[in-house]
Amino acid sequence: MDPAPATPRWNLERPYLTGRFHQEAKAAAAAQGPGSKSFSLDSFSRGTGAGTGSVIGSYAVSVQELLVIDDLLSALVGIEGRYISIKRVRGKEGYVVFQIDSSMDLALQELTRRIFPLCEDYVLVSQFVESRSHFKNGLVNHALAAALRAFLLDYQAMVAQLEHQFRLGRLSVQGLWFFCQRMMSSLNALAVLVGKATFNNTNGSATLNLLQSQAKAMGGDSAVRSLLEKMTEYASGAYLRMLERWVYEGVIDDPYGEFFIAENKSLQKESLTQDYDAKYWQQRYSLKEGIPSFLTNVAAMILTTGKYLNVMRECGHNVQVSLSDNSKLMSFGSSHQYLECIKSAYDFASGELLTLMKDKYDLIGKLRSLKRYLLLDQGDFLVHFMDIAREELTKKPEEIFAEKLQSLLDIALRSTAAASDPSHEELICCVERSSLLKKLATLKDLDCAYPAAAADVDQSMQLSITGLETFCLSNKVQWPLSLVISRKALTKYQLIFRLLFHCKHVSRQLCAAWQIQQVFRSVKILGTPILRSSILCRSMLKFVNSLLHYLTFEVLEPNWHLMHDRLQTARSIDEVIQIHDFFLQKCLKECLLLSPELLVKVEKLKGLCLQYATSIQLLMPSIDVTNSENTSKSGKSRSKINKSQDRDQQLKLASENVVMSESILKFEAAFNSELQSLAPTLSNSSQAEPYLTHLAQCILGVRIDQ
Repeated sequence: MDPAPATPRWNLERPYLTGRFHQEAKAAAAAQGPGSKSFSLDSFSRGTGAGTGSVIGSYAVSVQELLVIDDLLSALVGIEGRYISIKRVRGKEGYVVFQIDSSMDLALQELTRRIFPLCEDYVLVSQFVESRSHFKNGLVNHALAAALRAFLLDYQAMVAQLEHQFRLGRLSVQGLWFFCQRMMSSLNALAVLVGKATFNNTNGSATLNLLQSQAKAMGGDSAVRSLLEKMTEYASGAYLRMLERWVYEGVIDDPYGEFFIAENKSLQKESLTQDYDAKYWQQRYSLKEGIPSFLTNVAAMILTTGKYLNVMRECGHNVQVSLSDNSKLMSFGSSHQYLECIKSAYDFASGELLTLMKDKYDLIGKLRSLKRYLLLDQGDFLVHFMDIAREELTKKPEEIFAEKLQSLLDIALRSTAAASDPSHEELICCVERSSLLKKLATLKDLDCAYPAAAADVDQSMQLSITGLETFCLSNKVQWPLSLVISRKALTKYQLIFRLLFHCKHVSRQLCAAWQIQQVFRSVKILGTPILRSSILCRSMLKFVNSLLHYLTFEVLEPNWHLMHDRLQTARSIDEVIQIHDFFLQKCLKECLLLSPELLVKVEKLKGLCLQYATSIQLLMPSIDVTNSENTSKSGKSRSKINKSQDRDQQLKLASENVVMSESILKFEAAFNSELQSLAPTLSNSSQAEPYLTHLAQCILGVRIDQ
């Protein structure tokens, strides 16, 4: 907001341009030195001829009445007379009291004092008009001052008519008192109003609220109430023009900071894709304190309407609400026409932005792309990627080249069904530096506190963490889609992706271990470690695949379809954001990412599965069972016999290997123990969280019977 222009000095220093005649004249008199010529107010009074310097009580009562009427006509417009003086009230800016020569006839004094409140109210209102006309006081005070000035012109016209009657010899003090009655209550109400406005130094909406409250307080006097309502209508005109520009154009035209909506220009839309805690949508435009009482119930709607129009303008889609005579915000009377205009503007802006997001920027298509790649709805590219990027992903996170991973991802995407999807070009490879548990612990807004056990598990994982545990995908999101798919939303997608990706990795490792064990199927010795290992591997595979099935088909798929259906009926972008955020929060919760105790146990089980798969590949002998196509039939037959004998001998040695037997028994006991500890946790929590019932049904049947 630019600073208000300064009021010219000549408008403050020249006394007879300010209306404060009595104050400026007395200040000048006080400034005179002891030997200087006295500055007298009498020199500014009309008629300085005979009788000057004499007390009024020395004249006859009829003459006194003529003299006091002459002074009263001056006092009515804030000017001192020969026998009526003005005195400022200490500590109250703008307040004055009028005093009469005590030698005057007592009856005349009583009638004169009855008129003094009208004079004092005029001075107070007049000074308010002068002071509130300065630039710094804002448009609402300017409009109110202009309305008060128009009222004072009518008042001054009344005084001029009274003076005309006096010159014609038709006006008495009693008649003057009678003719002033019409203005007494009105000007007093305005004086009370400006007194409160001056004391509280109100501007903008505070002035409008004061006007409304004063009008309501005058319910018993219809004329005064009508006057105050008229003042409110004039004062609100400038405010309604600001409101009109905001709800019809999305522009804050507020040179003096009076509007109840503030703009924080330091917040840029780019922060939505860069900052997890970006507050652009919530705080770029926000409500200030001091909302006008007649707009309190629709303040949020007004704020949202302008925000929607601003988004479209940022997109280069200039749109303005079509205006008609009925849509102009002229007043906020009892007809509530202004509320209908605001509602109509909101509906228009909301519909336009929603149509723009869905049609031009394909919001639903973008969300479907995130589901396809970050929620692994289309997994063929991932299988190929994990095959060709295995060497790079097995390195430590700090040793991985993200550029190389990006190239390998592009190869995997182009060689699978994803090649026909243009949105695959927006995928980006990311390698985090911390495990999933540690990442979750750093996101404080997720409202989940990880226990000490999680730290222990995470510490053990950090020692052997590789790219397979920290790899994730991201997506390029452009404005205005970043309103819905912000950095925070993408981070939640990535958390789910990391859980799914690691489960896929564990499943692939167990499959590799299973394939190695297939060469031992010819051994018919029951109870050997080979058989126990085969059963354990199958149980681990069932656990991991059941977990993947639960995450994909019990959580992500139904919740995504529910979100998709709700988006079809959404009526505003704020509703779209709310639906999308609810979907992500629910998925995080049902994927156990917001349940520290359960997630720690699942991570332990997956860690055991990985350790087992690695041990199997190291401990079991490597047997060459391939056949050469170039060998002759007789040579092939002899080679087959020799290899069969060698293999049987190696299998018997393997079955008697003490190290392997102990390792398999150890893994079996640990796996069973973790599953047994998971069962009661799931059972207890499923009463409060029904979704855990589905998880229990999927994986609790995995435990190996002893």
